[in-house]
Amino acid sequence: MAGHTENEITVNAPVELVWEMTNDLPNWPQLFSEYASLEVLDRQGDTTTFRLTMHPDENGTVWSWVSERTVDREGLTVRARRVETGPFAHMDIHWQYFAVPGGTRMKWTQDFAMKPDAPVDDAWMTDNINRNSPIQMALIRDKIEQREREGRGAAVGSA
Repeated sequence: MAGHTENEITVNAPVELVWEMTNDLPNWPQLFSEYASLEVLDRQGDTTTFRLTMHPDENGTVWSWVSERTVDREGLTVRARRVETGPFAHMDIHWQYFAVPGGTRMKWTQDFAMKPDAPVDDAWMTDNINRNSPIQMALIRDKIEQREREGRGAAVGSA
């Protein structure tokens, strides 16, 4: 068995702003509540290799790994994979953005498998991702919508 998750949210902001904010990797620790730091290791064209470090978990363990992320601005998609897989046999992530009435629908798909000696199995990780992704997506939505409101206010104030 392998893990597969799909989570989506609609953000009341234009695709350009949602794309810009969610693909500003150095800003991820301010966008996501779970990341303590992000270090860009390499950039080759549309592909960025980076190290993500999480805040300590309830046991005080700090998880960190290297990922590779390739953006397709024209196609409004992002493909990512863990380079340092840790407990995962593989972890592949696909982000999609869709312009919809009133804003942008953002969809995250994750396909993965846990290693046989991992502390959790595919089913546990699927449930964990399906619990956590909507929380992170809502935080991101709220931050982007706040930026959009501030931007509109600034535009009205300067008119």
